[in-house]
Amino acid sequence: MKHLDGGRKGGVAAGLAALLASLAGSGPALADQALIDDALAAAAPGLAEGAKVVDWEGTVLKEGANGYTCLPTPPTLEGTAPMCLDEAWMHWAMAWQHKQPITVDALGIAYMLAGDEGASLVDPYAQAPTGDNAWVEEGPHLMLIAPAALLEGYSSDPHGGGPYLMWQGTDYQHLMVPVGPRD
Repeated sequence: MKHLDGGRKGGVAAGLAALLASLAGSGPALADQALIDDALAAAAPGLAEGAKVVDWEGTVLKEGANGYTCLPTPPTLEGTAPMCLDEAWMHWAMAWQHKQPITVDALGIAYMLAGDEGASLVDPYAQAPTGDNAWVEEGPHLMLIAPAALLEGYSSDPHGGGPYLMWQGTDYQHLMVPVGPRD
């Protein structure tokens, strides 16, 4: 992780530490609020208010009770990719994160209304575009998981003008549903 002060000790880092300490008694720290704001950018307005927000280590940054959990952009990514997941998607995400098999047996809905900076259409673990991993950058979209039989017949072509399958044929396949323009 890069230091805010370019690697120098003291200076900016000490000032930031003092600022964060001064905010400790008055609500979430500035850094936590930035993560909360990023995470909630993925949700529809009515959904955001009641959603729980957690960081990628599982720390709860905001309590919620509507069944959705929002996560900020993963720290391993540059750009924007926050998401809000229902319970079925949370189970899916844990399996994906730990590279464990999963059989989807219920419908799940996830929101990524801030869009994302891209992912491979074919490789669930690709970190960057290559000549053969069909990299797709998507604008605002929903994602649906469902039992495999319900996803049969959907195209995996992201340029076909409608929903498309991502990671087709893997345990992690899901339907991408664009709801806005791509950058």
